[in-house]
Amino acid sequence: MNHEELNLRDKVIEALKNVYDPEIPVDIYELGLIYELTIHPLNNVYIRMTLTSPACPSAEQIPSEIERSVKAVEGVNDVNIELTFDPPYTQEMMSEVAKLELGFM
Repeated sequence: MNHEELNLRDKVIEALKNVYDPEIPVDIYELGLIYELTIHPLNNVYIRMTLTSPACPSAEQIPSEIERSVKAVEGVNDVNIELTFDPPYTQEMMSEVAKLELGFM
């Protein structure tokens, strides 16, 4: 991975940290909802993600907010989001930051 790709990846992660699950006061990146983040040639971003629950009331809102936020990153050409529930989300997927913010540690 060259320096330019790494820099774009960091910017995409920062954009993801601006998106929140409306029911949880922690961003989706720290929650562990992003399973895979790949920058393909021509700066096309692929994100494989989940939601806290298949019945999440924000099932459509969160992916569209992610797409809008990531597309706004300078240098990003296109965004492809794949929603999956395999493996199912568990609280163990949260970062330590998220666990601390939510009082689990």
